[in-house]
Amino acid sequence: MPLQTIHEILDKASNEALYKKLIFQLNKDFLYANIDLDFDEDIQPESLKLILHETVYKLIQEKFDKYLNLLYIIDVSEDKIKHLDGSDVVKLSEQVTFLILKREWQKVWFRNRTHLDFL
Repeated sequence: MPLQTIHEILDKASNEALYKKLIFQLNKDFLYANIDLDFDEDIQPESLKLILHETVYKLIQEKFDKYLNLLYIIDVSEDKIKHLDGSDVVKLSEQVTFLILKREWQKVWFRNRTHLDFL
C-alpha cells in the first residue's frame, strides 16, 4: 500500500530504523542544491516536517530557481508537480514537501534493500 501522508513516510522510516538515513539523504540533497538547511540527526519527525514545509514555502515565494533546482536534484516527478494546484502556496508547499519526502524515502528504502540483498 503506497504511503499517502508525510506522517506515514516518517513513521515508516522510524519503524524500519531508517529515519537517520532519511535525514542524511535530505541534508545531502539540500547541500547539492546549495540551500542552507542542515537537519540535526536527532530532530523529531514533527519538527522535520514543519521546518521542511516552511523551507519549501520560502523557496517557492522567494527563490523559485533554487526551488526548481532542488526538485531536480531530489528527482521529484515533474509530472506530479504539474498536477498540483498552485492557487494556495501554503497547500502547494505542503504537497511538495510530501513529494520530496516520498522521493527521498524511496532512495533510502531502495538503497537499504539493495544493500541487504548483497549480504
